[in-house]
Amino acid sequence: MARIGLILTPGFADWEYAFIAGTASPFYGIDTRFFTPVAGQLSSQGGLAARVDSTLQDCLDWKPDVVVVIGGTAWEGELAPDISGFLRASRASGATIAGICGGTLALARAGLLNTVAHTSNSAGFLQQNAAGYEGRAHYRNSPVAVIADRIITAPGPAPVSFTCAVFEGAGLSAEAVTQFRAMLAAEHG
Repeated sequence: MARIGLILTPGFADWEYAFIAGTASPFYGIDTRFFTPVAGQLSSQGGLAARVDSTLQDCLDWKPDVVVVIGGTAWEGELAPDISGFLRASRASGATIAGICGGTLALARAGLLNTVAHTSNSAGFLQQNAAGYEGRAHYRNSPVAVIADRIITAPGPAPVSFTCAVFEGAGLSAEAVTQFRAMLAAEHG
């Protein structure tokens, strides 16, 4: 069974993980679990109170196929957690690494965006908020998720394409991913 580890921080963005958490396990049989840099009580941007007892070390020990860094208010501040070592270790163990919105800042700080095509909320967002980011030449101004060399990135308003990319990274069939995308796009057709 494929495994997806969702990384949450205080102020996590409710809409960025919802499709993954709500559909991966019940509809596609993907084992999905939540982790956080510091175990305990968290609140989302929308005020959802959540208790996450599994840490980043627990995630490393679990060995997910995809590690997903969910955006949120914590990533832009001076007190943003440094999860660079965790992300590099996860990648070295074979995991695809994904970040959406503010979560892309964690990938940038870890140096994971310096040599691969990627996107985020904007190039300036990465440059202003991610010390050590040197990937400007590889930045793609894309409204949808970008996949390159087992790195998935997306701007905050792209949870559907991000979810599809994460599902692809977890090994979900192209047919199932296409069906999922079409189902969510149907209301716009």
